[in-house]
Amino acid sequence: QVQLVESGGGLVQPGGSLRLSCAASGSIFTIYAMGWYRQAPGKQREFVAAFTRGSTTIADRVKGRFTISRDNAKNTVYLQMNSLKPEDTAVYCCSVNTDTQAYWGQGTQVTVSS
Repeated sequence: QVQLVESGGGLVQPGGSLRLSCAASGSIFTIYAMGWYRQAPGKQREFVAAFTRGSTTIADRVKGRFTISRDNAKNTVYLQMNSLKPEDTAVYCCSVNTDTQAYWGQGTQVTVSS
């Protein structure tokens, strides 16, 4: 069993910054990918950023504003979000691909509004 603990969501003004954290724990032997997706009301879930295939991938919509980092010792991935826009408002979900299956966190709400 793998558990994902997310934190860092909340309310922020346009142009502000926010950092999301996702810590994975449990019976994890190998992590092949770990990153973030988001889903806004009435829209489909979309990829945001992740460590995968030995490299970092960031969606075009957030390039230059979002960065992803990790702490391997803690099995934790971070999403630093800068210059936030109202269109960034969504539920951000952590996703982890291990050697056995994929896991998803509960999601954390990010609301960008004045």
